[in-house]
Amino acid sequence: MTSPSSSREHSRRSFARFTGTGLWRIMTDCRVQALSEQAWLEAAQTFIQEAVCPADKEPTAHLTQSVIDCVKRIWCSQGRNQGFGLPLSYSFVSVQKLRSRHHPCCSHLSRSCSAYETWAQEAGPNGNPLPQEQLLLLGTLTDLSQDLEQECRDGSLFVRDNTGILGCELIDLDLSWLGHLFLFPSWSYLPPAKWNSSREGHLELWGAPVPVFPLAISPDPLTPIPVLYPEIASRVLRHRSKLREVQSNLAGKLVRLSPLVRSQQKTYFVLSLGESPLAVGHAVSQVPIIVQIPAQLVWHRALRPSEDYVLTGLRVSRIHGHRYRVWTTTPSSNLMLLNPECVQELELEGPFLEAEPKRFSVPSNSPDQKEQKTLSRNSTLLHYRGTVTGVLNEPAGLYELDRQLELCLAYQQFHGLRRVMRPGVCLELQDVHLLQSVGGGTTRPVLASCLRGAILLRSFSCQKPGTQSSHQVHEATLLCPHVLRHHQFLQHSSGNPSLGLQLLAPALDDLAPPSSTIRNAHNEILEEPHHCPLQKYTRLQTPYSFPTLAMLAEEGQHKAWASFDPKALLPLPEAAYLTSCQLNRRLAWSWFCLRSSAFHPTQVLLGILVASCCKGCLRLRDQSGSLSCLLLAEDSQPVTDSRLIGCLVRAERFQLIIERNVKSNFPSWKELGMGDFIQKRKARVYVQFFLADSLILPVPRSALHAPTPSAPPQTEPTCPEGPHVGQSRLFLLSHKETLIKLNFCASSRASAEVLKPTFSFQVSGIWLGGTQRKEGTGWGPPEPLKDENKDQKVLLLFLGSSVRWFAFLHPGQVYRLVTPHSTPMLFEAEGSSCTSQRPLELAGCVSCLTVQDEWTLELESSQDVPEELGVHRALPESSLPNLLSGNFTDSLVSFSAEILSRTVCEPLLAPCWTKPGNTRALRRCVKLTVALEPANCEFPPHLDIYMEEPHFPVPLGLLPGAQVHFSQLEKRVSRSHNVYCCFQSSTYVQVLSFPPETTVSVPLPHIYLAELLRGGRAPFRATASCHVVSVFSLQLLWVCTHCSSVCPQGRCTRQGSTCPTQTSVSQASIRLLVEDGTAEAMVTCKNHHVAEALGLHPSEWTLVLECARGPGRVALQFTQPGAQMESSAKMGEPLTLFLRTLCTSPSVLRPIVLSFELEKRPCNITPLEPPRLQRFQCGELPLLTKMNPRLRLACLSIQEPEHPGSLGAFASC
Repeated sequence: MTSPSSSREHSRRSFARFTGTGLWRIMTDCRVQALSEQAWLEAAQTFIQEAVCPADKEPTAHLTQSVIDCVKRIWCSQGRNQGFGLPLSYSFVSVQKLRSRHHPCCSHLSRSCSAYETWAQEAGPNGNPLPQEQLLLLGTLTDLSQDLEQECRDGSLFVRDNTGILGCELIDLDLSWLGHLFLFPSWSYLPPAKWNSSREGHLELWGAPVPVFPLAISPDPLTPIPVLYPEIASRVLRHRSKLREVQSNLAGKLVRLSPLVRSQQKTYFVLSLGESPLAVGHAVSQVPIIVQIPAQLVWHRALRPSEDYVLTGLRVSRIHGHRYRVWTTTPSSNLMLLNPECVQELELEGPFLEAEPKRFSVPSNSPDQKEQKTLSRNSTLLHYRGTVTGVLNEPAGLYELDRQLELCLAYQQFHGLRRVMRPGVCLELQDVHLLQSVGGGTTRPVLASCLRGAILLRSFSCQKPGTQSSHQVHEATLLCPHVLRHHQFLQHSSGNPSLGLQLLAPALDDLAPPSSTIRNAHNEILEEPHHCPLQKYTRLQTPYSFPTLAMLAEEGQHKAWASFDPKALLPLPEAAYLTSCQLNRRLAWSWFCLRSSAFHPTQVLLGILVASCCKGCLRLRDQSGSLSCLLLAEDSQPVTDSRLIGCLVRAERFQLIIERNVKSNFPSWKELGMGDFIQKRKARVYVQFFLADSLILPVPRSALHAPTPSAPPQTEPTCPEGPHVGQSRLFLLSHKETLIKLNFCASSRASAEVLKPTFSFQVSGIWLGGTQRKEGTGWGPPEPLKDENKDQKVLLLFLGSSVRWFAFLHPGQVYRLVTPHSTPMLFEAEGSSCTSQRPLELAGCVSCLTVQDEWTLELESSQDVPEELGVHRALPESSLPNLLSGNFTDSLVSFSAEILSRTVCEPLLAPCWTKPGNTRALRRCVKLTVALEPANCEFPPHLDIYMEEPHFPVPLGLLPGAQVHFSQLEKRVSRSHNVYCCFQSSTYVQVLSFPPETTVSVPLPHIYLAELLRGGRAPFRATASCHVVSVFSLQLLWVCTHCSSVCPQGRCTRQGSTCPTQTSVSQASIRLLVEDGTAEAMVTCKNHHVAEALGLHPSEWTLVLECARGPGRVALQFTQPGAQMESSAKMGEPLTLFLRTLCTSPSVLRPIVLSFELEKRPCNITPLEPPRLQRFQCGELPLLTKMNPRLRLACLSIQEPEHPGSLGAFASC
């Protein structure tokens, strides 16, 4: 067993070992803490000497010790020291380092971690609190932005150290703090917002700053200060007295405070002193005082409503534009709190003791005011204190208060307040107007502050500034155009108005009533009774909205597809006779137009103009995306100035075009109401407008390179920045080819496998002079040419991103080709430098250049172009005889025309049908039917133009009703001697005008048939009163909707294939001989026009077609004097007998009014036959007369004449 003595000995040894180890650890910790404190003190001393110590004085230990003592005092006062006398985890930060930060932060030396977490919870569950960093801020609080410059004082506060100066916001300012060094225990820093043009961040000082040195206390005056109280002071302003000539002191309670007003001349604010706190809007015993001395503007931050103050050194002044005198401060004026023991009321005698009668304003009874009175409402003036809970539209000054009100600050200049406005900020609103049911898209009451009421900051927000969601731009006009209908933006600078004001100016002009005037700030603040634009308001009907481009395109597509109705596009009875292929081709393309006036409210187009590097078209871009656009400077004038790229475009009148492309497989017209047969649909959306209807505003370059989700800047450069060094050369553009996809490789060594179709085009032109070098800001003289007599024709090839110039290049214009390179003889290189191997001799050019991506083009004046080159300026026009003749010496033609129709058709060399299950993509083909516009032509001839691969996609603007110039189309002649044209690689298309907003239906001209023999002067479509002489032929068919084969009993008879559907449709045709006494014509009627020619009612015609379904084909050929039947049916069948009898009866051989078009397009290929002699028998008398050749017409409609006796040439008999 162990004895007690040995146990005690063992315990003493263990305790000694433990005690020695603990003392060693304590000593080690103390040594580490001492080293850490020493390092912290050395860093603090270095910072203080560099950032705080005056540059003209030597560093003193007293300054360093005072700063450290101040830090210790704050650190230890909160019980956070945890055994440390210094905040070793904190470090000093200079103003310069804060300004270089791009992220917000906050620092709270006087708060613990748990206190910060409690503070951060004020942001709410969805809020984002400011991140805390352990930083110490030391600086001088001042109202000077620059040293000792009084004119730089505008009421702003700053924190300054040796490294820089930074603006700050402080809730309660003591004027004795200015110019003293402080340690700021609780603050937050916010970097500059995107809208901040100064690019300067700011500080928010949460608590009272702690002075490094004790502040001096101002002693009370030795003698009482003689003062005037508001009631007597207001009477002094209305009486002539010696007191107007001397400075006086005023005392009273602060009852009203205006915001800081910055005008072109100066900055000022107005405070009103009263006898006692009165009701809102009460004007008894109140006297206004104007403070406009720059050094005194900071008083605005120190004044607190309902406090008693004394203002010394005031004088009476008269303000320009105001009818009454007012009290104003002087440079010797002071502001101090009112101490009743230190003041003495100045006793006055005479008229000052008599009460003034109240002045009543006489209301005006003008007709305009009477009319507005019935429509306007009165606002209510009140005080309100609340918290900002949302930012509705920061540029417009719209905020949400307490989730139930809206706050509009558009009436005020809230420059300093704007940067702190975010959810969580607490505000006190003095003399704010309450507007209810203002309209314009808002249903909540609105608080709006005019220049008379102040907006006082009561607490900052602990939340980070959030990125405002992409609201529609028109939210800025929901209330603000109503608020700003009297041009309420104050002109506070002598420069140009802001971009937002320029955009809203047209809307404000429309909203302004005839009696509106520019605001007078002095009258709005000082006048009694109070008058301001917010006093009376009317319910706003929003005149405009500014949708994003994505929303505009989405809404346009929604309306376009909502209006897409196959039955409306192919109405009966026309659709009942179309095969499946014809039906689906007719539905393959259609278009829908929305004008700005079709939206409610009217929408205004807004976006930055950019040039597409991929498709060669112009686009409008905003943060939501981009939208293709087609611009015209004036009628028939294209856009040629590339300086428009990068400008902000505002268009009130525009056309939103939605081209609908549909892939469908409708078997027949009966299924048109079933949407399941639509396999694929796609829309192409773009806008077209005139520059004359637009507002073009330049945009700073910094705003152009901000990336957007849909259009990164590297793919769509927004502005052609001209190179500072390089060379250029002028050229006159004579011809531009179409933009098509061709295979190009990056270099001549590239293999065929890397060839990729890319958009490209080429232009031909003439060099004007030699190369010019950059000299300063202009171009030097042209270099002399080696050979003056050498042809200067050039071919320029554009591919890659250089296709962005396609929309600006037009024949007849002079351009400057600019390159940043200084390569000698760059523009004079002969031969072909392009990747295509097209022989230059085909183009008649001696040189060819590939325009590089970094090259730019500038529009130049064409006044100095030699006269002999003037022929290249006008658009080429082919003569009408040459266009319609068979002369093919020049098969390329050019003309201007109006597009009548645009349809998808079969390719010119494609088979007429496709095998079932064949998935091979068919070649696309588009047919444009146009009306030529030759000079001195009453009835313009019609022409068909075909466009096939590789000329797709179809250029923008080729719509029915548009005027278009076609250059270098290939002229062809069909087997039936009809002239038509086709697109070639050399074709150039220029839209001259957009489709008209309103279409006027012009009736067809009523003519005699002999007028059609006049050649080019005859109309292509017309109406004639004539008589049906005889029927030549009649055919009824039932064909397969898929392959157009005859279908007896509804079954397809095509051999070797099975059609996917066993659906058949009826078709009919009849040929009539008609005459009107001047000429004869062979008229072809098809489908439902056959029923009109036979004089059958719809039910009778349906019965006839059903009877023809059995044989599938019934054909009658009439000769003189009988009829011969060609049909599988027998001669004696009832249908055959009925048709033969009907065609020779007076029901068919009758007077009619025929609407027709020429079956052959007018041309000079087949000359008209001369008149021939023909014998007629009139009773017993034979007649011999000359007869013109028979015309060939296609029926458009047949109507019964109103007066059967008055027909044709015998109408006047």
